[in-house]
Amino acid sequence: MNNREPEKPPVIRLSDICFSYPGGPMVLDHLHLSVFPGERIGILAPNGSGKTTLFHIIMGLLFPQAGTIEIFGEPVRTEKDFRAVRKNIGLLFQDADDQLFSPTVLEDVAFGPLNMGKSKQEAFAISRQTLSFLGLSGFEDRITFKLSGGEKKLVSLATVLAMSPRVLLLDEPLTGLDQDTQRKLVSILSEIDLTYMVISHDIDFIEATAEKIYTMKDGKIMVDQGVYIHRHKHAHMLGNMPHQHE
Repeated sequence: MNNREPEKPPVIRLSDICFSYPGGPMVLDHLHLSVFPGERIGILAPNGSGKTTLFHIIMGLLFPQAGTIEIFGEPVRTEKDFRAVRKNIGLLFQDADDQLFSPTVLEDVAFGPLNMGKSKQEAFAISRQTLSFLGLSGFEDRITFKLSGGEKKLVSLATVLAMSPRVLLLDEPLTGLDQDTQRKLVSILSEIDLTYMVISHDIDFIEATAEKIYTMKDGKIMVDQGVYIHRHKHAHMLGNMPHQHE
């Protein structure tokens, strides 16, 4: 378990964030969020509630119409500001095909370190070490587009971890994973010493990987009350017939 010290400032602070897509309704409506060092946050919310939009705002892939963003204590407003942010916050996209573009696994994983100024030898060494940590030794020369869905997702995670981020944003990381790979991802997240936020519809995964669980409603993060996961067991006549609960 990670215990944050209350006096430490948040690594991410969003204040009064408002965002809507052109011609559409408000997706984020005066949203507030603070993420502190060491926190592991899960977000459970319906499709269309703004979860992915929130991550893209943090990364500077989208810009809000109103509100302020502070990352590691510094205000970020421009594309130039966000270039530094992307070196320290790693985003795992929901679709691995949006993240992988090099011919081989090793080239893909090494791309980030190379762009951070590492030599080719250093970048390849970091990449091999990262692949080994994820149980992907021997994947270096594999062709990325020929990988399975689960393999692509783990390689995508390797591309993020190879950049030594301070914070991880994981958008539906279970997409395309079989149960064995899902369990492997839970184990990986339990071993890394990073602040992270994870979006998922899988309650068991959120319970296993997050220490705080939030939801989103009306364009806002529901922080004060949090989310309390519980399950109902019940029995009634004709329970095997299709029916609805109000």
